[in-house]
Amino acid sequence: MTTIKEILSRFQEIASNPDNRLQGYIKDGKKVIGCFPYYVPEELVSAADMVPFGIWGAEGTISAAKEYFAAFYCTIAQMNLEMGLTGKLKGLSGVIVPSLCDTLRPLSQNFRVAVPDIPFIFVAHPQNRKKEFGVQYTVDIYGKIKKQLEAIAGHKITDEKLTAAIDVYNQSRAARRTFVRLAGEHPEAVTPAERSAVLKSSFFMTKQEHTVMVNELNELLMALPNSDWQGIRIFTSGILADNKNLLGILEENNLAVAADDVAAESRGIRVDVPKHPDPLYALALQFGEQDHDPLLHDPELNNRPEYIIKQIRSCNAKGVVILMMQFCDPEEMEYPDLKKALEQEAIPHIIIGVDQQMRDFAQARTQIQAFADVLSMA
Repeated sequence: MTTIKEILSRFQEIASNPDNRLQGYIKDGKKVIGCFPYYVPEELVSAADMVPFGIWGAEGTISAAKEYFAAFYCTIAQMNLEMGLTGKLKGLSGVIVPSLCDTLRPLSQNFRVAVPDIPFIFVAHPQNRKKEFGVQYTVDIYGKIKKQLEAIAGHKITDEKLTAAIDVYNQSRAARRTFVRLAGEHPEAVTPAERSAVLKSSFFMTKQEHTVMVNELNELLMALPNSDWQGIRIFTSGILADNKNLLGILEENNLAVAADDVAAESRGIRVDVPKHPDPLYALALQFGEQDHDPLLHDPELNNRPEYIIKQIRSCNAKGVVILMMQFCDPEEMEYPDLKKALEQEAIPHIIIGVDQQMRDFAQARTQIQAFADVLSMA
């Protein structure tokens, strides 16, 4: 019988070696579409019988991309362009690049010019996405993407195919949400690094493959007795929380991730696609329902700090670790309001600056050790 640790080990292997998965799909004759961060309508790619593949940067050194970006740009954007310039994305049949922040917009245009060999698809999401005119705009944008994907795939994307793909993705989101809850309930069975690997690996697998593995893991976790783990549960927030060195420091200090508001983890799987006769319209409705995100404009729903507080309370976290991506303007501008709300609720938190070129973790280690001591005395 397969054990929890064996399944977690498989997820870690996949999360640590995305290029192996990419080359495997290409070798199998599949067309692969790179999906940049975030809110890309991957269901359209899947409905075209192609493989959506997450491109969220990589740990490494930035060199070639420096000709296109100033040093104060988010390293996810710089590393994505770096991979394109150095041939690490060779074999992709196309890329889809959104434009939701002031870094993604120049990334999209730089990538289009600098990596002309990879077909480029631009996503201009609306900021006013909830009202009918915004939903219709999203439908029009998604319709354009659909035609571009059809050209790459060489065949039409039918409503039946898209509806089926939506069902697959809704099942995937549900399975991952269940895993997030179970991992929070059983920190004795799932370390922070293992938790990250389960969620990160979803970028590098078809959702059908990933959901089968997650459901198998969930069944084993549900069969465990109630946890008597004596460590400290925390809540994480940020864009990425996948650095194995940082996650290892959390584990060393007996800290477990109870839940998160991380863009690459739970933030993108909160909302399912609703049922609707027009599947393209359904996808647009889903984007309209994505709330509580620093990248999204919410003039009538300005309560993200309150939402975060509610999430922290519901998972019984004792503190918050904010992993602040360096030079991420939306996250940095949101922080003062979030800090104020956390302090008003007497919820301890720390903020750790991160990027994908981090090599020295001494300062982060000291911060986390001190934070763990504070939480242990609370």
